[in-house]
Amino acid sequence: MSLTIHTTVLPHDDPDASVAFYRDALGFEVRTDFGEGRMRWITVGPADQPDVSILLAPPAADPGVTEDERRTVVEMMAKGTYGWILLATRDLDATFERVQARDAEVVQEPTQQPYGVRDCAFRDPAGNQIRIQELV
Repeated sequence: MSLTIHTTVLPHDDPDASVAFYRDALGFEVRTDFGEGRMRWITVGPADQPDVSILLAPPAADPGVTEDERRTVVEMMAKGTYGWILLATRDLDATFERVQARDAEVVQEPTQQPYGVRDCAFRDPAGNQIRIQELV
């Protein structure tokens, strides 16, 4: 059996701000944008990796989620503890400068971690943590 990573999901609470962050700050292409208002499902991804996407989805859209669970998700998103993703680049410093120049919220500047990687972190407009590792 051979499996590949196709899509991962992150929540959004402001689709326009999320599109601007992933398109303008991270340089991803917008592949689909379906829905209206805040109830939009948007896929983004690196142009050179057409088979790998991030689905930006409204967290309140799942009919199986209770009102209490929705409140918990919204609270966790506001604190930046709900969603996160790990990206990678060969030039961490240039990537950090590009993302920071787009006024992204910096969580951590490029740092050599004790577990052997060098990385940095941002929060997207929904509070999701975006960690970027340097490839060696």
